[in-house]
Parts: sequence; C-alpha cells; structure tokens
Amino acid sequence: MKTRVPFKNLAEAERMAQRRLPKPVWLAIKAGNEQGLTPADNEQAFRELGFSPTIFDRPTTFDMRTRILGADLDFPVIVSPVGAQAVHPGGEVAAARAAERHGTAMGLSSWATDPLADLLEVNSNVFFQLYWVGTKEQIEKRVLDAKEQGAKALIVTLDWSHTPRRDWGVPPAPPSKIDLKTMMQFGPSMLARPRYLSNFLRNGRIPDVKVPNLWGRDKTDIPTFGVGWAEFERTPAPTWDDIKWIRDLWGGQFMVKGINTIRDAKLAVDLGADAISVSNHGGNNIDGSPSPLRYLPYIVDAVGDQIDVMADGGVRRGSDVVKTLALGAKAVFVGRAYLYGLAVSGEEGVYQVLDILRNGIRETMFGIGKSSIHDLSRDDLMVMNSDFFVPPTQ
Repeated sequence: MKTRVPFKNLAEAERMAQRRLPKPVWLAIKAGNEQGLTPADNEQAFRELGFSPTIFDRPTTFDMRTRILGADLDFPVIVSPVGAQAVHPGGEVAAARAAERHGTAMGLSSWATDPLADLLEVNSNVFFQLYWVGTKEQIEKRVLDAKEQGAKALIVTLDWSHTPRRDWGVPPAPPSKIDLKTMMQFGPSMLARPRYLSNFLRNGRIPDVKVPNLWGRDKTDIPTFGVGWAEFERTPAPTWDDIKWIRDLWGGQFMVKGINTIRDAKLAVDLGADAISVSNHGGNNIDGSPSPLRYLPYIVDAVGDQIDVMADGGVRRGSDVVKTLALGAKAVFVGRAYLYGLAVSGEEGVYQVLDILRNGIRETMFGIGKSSIHDLSRDDLMVMNSDFFVPPTQ
C-alpha cells in the first residue's frame, strides 16, 4: 500500500522535513559553510533567469530522454550521491527504487548508509561516487569492488573544503560508536521527534550512520561515519595524476564532480573523463563561491563539445532544470530536494519530488514552445532582476 504524500511542492516538503527531523539531522542537511552565502546564491541565481513564453504552436508531446554515463534516462534529473543520510530507515534503497520508477539513475556516495549491492537489486543505473580516502590500496579495493558489483559509472568528487564553521549552528559529528555517552548526547533531540525514532525502530534499524561502501563489501564489522571522517581528514588531497590513476583503474564511464573553473574542466578532459559536474558541493565548498549556474555557460563553451557537462546546486523546480539545460548542461543532480521527500514519506516522498520536477519541466517546455529538451538553448532565457529585464533579441 502506497503512502499518501502530504506535500505538493518542494517548499512544503522542506518545511515538513524540518518539523520531522531531529535538530542535528536537520542541521546536517541544511549544510553550507560560514554565512551560507553559497547555498543562498545557488537558489538566487535561478531567480535571476526567466523565460519568454509563447502562445502559438505549443507542443503536445514532450521528449525528456537523454543518455548520461552510459545510462539511458527517461528524464534529465539524477538523484545525487549524498553521504550519511539519516533521515529515513528506507535509506538510499528507497531513493533508488523511486528513481527506477521514474526511469532515472541514482548516485551512491561512498558515505552512504546502504551498500551498493542492495541498490543494484532495485535500480540498474547506479553511479558509484568516490572520495579520496585512505591509502591507495584501500582506494583501489573500493574502485574494483564497485566495478565488479556492476556500478554503471564512477563519480569522483573533489570539492569538499573541510570548513566546519556555520553561523546558524554546527551539527555534532555522527558518532564513532553507539554507547551511553552517544545516547546522552543525541537522546534529547531524538525524543523531541518521537515519530522519527519510532519509524526507524519499526523498520528494525537505528540511525547509527554506518558507511559500508567506504570499507569494502567483504567487511563485516562496519565502522560508522565518524571513523571514516577521521580517516578522510588524515588523507592528503589527491593530485591530477592520482585521479588519472583512478580513471585508468576504473576503465569505464567516469565523471569528475566539483568543477568550478574552465581550467579544471580542461584538466578533466585531459585525463579522459566522460563527464563533469559543475558544482560547489551544494554550498559546502568555500563560502562565497558563486552558483554553478553563473559559470556553467562559460564551461560549456570551453569543453562542451568534448565532454558531457552536468550541474547541481539549488534545483527546486522543474523550471530550474530547464534553465540549467538551456545553459548547456545535459542533466542535473538533486540532493537536498530528494532528502526532503525521503524524510517526509520515504520512497513515495522521493518519487513525489521527482514527479514534481518532471511535471515542472513539461509545464515550462509547454510555456516556451519546446517539445524536446535537446532543442533548449540560451535564446529561451531572459536575464532578470528587481530593476529590469533584458528582452530576447528576437
């Protein structure tokens, strides 16, 4: 029996998620660094772009299909890899099922709480996302494990800035183990959201944030996020040669996530990447870095004929997806948006989020007279702000 989904748009889903989640979990989702300038700009940039609607010859059919990293997708929205989600006992498997029902792919973080094998049972288009954590031997094992299990592609994420300061409060780090001290620290916030905790217990789980994909599929005593994070902090940042080594080791579809400059985009092309994602890690990079939307067209102009370009950050509506595609991206990733739906209603909540975005894409394409996402271009957009707008040239 399907769960009734109580939200009609993502703004409602966000408000409901905040009410349902314990404060430490909500603060971790809210994320961003320092003043939160970057996540705010991720959303603001979309507000500065508009459309020029048409009223004649509007389309009656809509083609949203695309091909990304060897996967044929029914529409250009991919569930983003998100680490250490503790918002719903259904976990990443629930999100992967929802993505499969919509004919799209799911990115699975190395820091995810469900193992890759479980996701591949419900969705054949799973992209495994890798961080540079631990020794080269450990990283090699992680890459080969994902390859042998059948991950469709490998995503290497390089844009985390290790900034712990947040003006609105920093959530406590996920615990390294569940003991009396941990229960005393997190107990009050959990008890303040009894439905959250009871939901986990009814499903035979506790929100302990273990990260099985970080340690290899044959490890039985799986450490928690806190142990993995300590290892991440000790690991020196990778060089270009290190990423080239991973690319050669993987040998299949390969994406670099976290591109912010034309120089880095060209370096990704040089190492043989099949795709890049223009991203500031949802605002978790250097605070004050601009929205990917602002430099996306420049990167597309520089390398878009050599490599598939994707983007993420701040997508909350189908019209946001259309704007990103019109600037040259082939698809978008959504992270916080799907977590809001997952927190509220599990798999059905994620499905509803994707449905809202899909319907919004169709409605926007109808309004601007485009029947295929492949026909979108910058001519479909208008630059807007509170004082003026720039009309299209024709």
